[in-house]
Amino acid sequence: MSKKSSPKELKDQFKALMHHYELPYVRVAVADLDGVLRGKMMAVEKFRSAIEKGFGFCDVVFGWDIGDVAYDNVKFTGWHTGYPDALVKIDLGSARRLPWQEGSLLVLGHFEAPAPCPRRLLMEVQQRAHAMGYEPLFAQEFEWFNFKKTQEPNNKFTEGFKVPEPITRGMFGYSLLRLAENQAFWNQLFAHLQAAGVPLEGLHTETGPGVAEAAICHATVVEAADRAVLFKTFVKQIASQHGIIASFMAKWNEHLPGCSGHLHQSLADPETGKNLFYDVKSSRRISALMESYIAGQLYCLPHILPMLAPNVNSYKRLVEGAWAPTTLTWGFDNRTTAIRVIECGPQATRIEMRVSGSDSNPYLAMAASLASGLYGIQNKMKLHIPPTEGNGYLDNRHGRLPADLWEATQAMKKSEVARELFGEDFVNHFVATREAEWNRFMRPVTDWEIQRYFELV
Repeated sequence: MSKKSSPKELKDQFKALMHHYELPYVRVAVADLDGVLRGKMMAVEKFRSAIEKGFGFCDVVFGWDIGDVAYDNVKFTGWHTGYPDALVKIDLGSARRLPWQEGSLLVLGHFEAPAPCPRRLLMEVQQRAHAMGYEPLFAQEFEWFNFKKTQEPNNKFTEGFKVPEPITRGMFGYSLLRLAENQAFWNQLFAHLQAAGVPLEGLHTETGPGVAEAAICHATVVEAADRAVLFKTFVKQIASQHGIIASFMAKWNEHLPGCSGHLHQSLADPETGKNLFYDVKSSRRISALMESYIAGQLYCLPHILPMLAPNVNSYKRLVEGAWAPTTLTWGFDNRTTAIRVIECGPQATRIEMRVSGSDSNPYLAMAASLASGLYGIQNKMKLHIPPTEGNGYLDNRHGRLPADLWEATQAMKKSEVARELFGEDFVNHFVATREAEWNRFMRPVTDWEIQRYFELV
């Protein structure tokens, strides 16, 4: 279990870092509510002074949306507060060298309370698990589409934006042929991510033009979330150097499958490392602890769904027959259910939460998933819902997921369960940001509306 480093330990860690990286600056980054990394280049001397005491960073990162448009419905920060600085603590253990950026060094941080910081929220849930005697192990896998950069004017902020051409054609899932077409990119991606402390278990093409899937190696939950957040940023940076635009949008085309961000997870004994989800004596080979964890997740899902599916577009992915769940279901090795149980012996038995998309904020998605599982354990919940066999889209016995961001956000807003898991202040702020997102979505007149209604109504 992690412990707070002493001032001397921090200084020693800094000396060790700078011994290996003789650089005039360090890149420092924090994640906003959408999982976007916001940061700056900081001179080494400034960084040295911030290691122990932290540094001030404008709290506007929690006061605006993914497009830097200020919210007008949140209390934490805004014009009414003057957007002051909030304290950020540096995590030296998160340091990564970025070989594709002249060997620069990147270090993550998190905001101290009362800022609604996703990374700190996950740290708090991790501490909850530690207090219960568990070490949560997580890994996220991502699907994403890759497009060719174009030299033609193509500004997404102007009228007439068109999605560029995917880097490959056709629907070649698991295709070695399609990997070979952009071999330099895939080779460098795999190698650079390994060097930057984001190791992959595997990488392959998925169903759709230009789409890939990568599975990140598992780790303790905060480290796993760090890896996931960094993965998305690093892929975009490396892709750009190859003339490629990488998109983690949940669903960019209604005729193609969406992009998942599945969460693999288990609980281990912190002393022995034993997987507490496996039980050789059980007929199902899964422990009673795991069953309570699943029961908690199924119970809490409707209360915390926006933390797994945070955007309007997220719900275009959560539709029938598109490899994403729509019902409150679980099953053994069943890819049509919300929770897929993978029984792979004493070391690898785990849960795959299939609700979260590639557009999710890994800190919030993992916090939601872990907290709801722990809720089931704390409340000694029994897994009364039987495993779904066959088509999970047709199994409506225990309910369906909310159909859009507004419905999901209103459920979370009214939920006492969500407030018990994450506190009044976080829930109030987060649901306000999702309401703002929905309200902005409702304003523009789309091409679909014009084509459908312009002449005929």
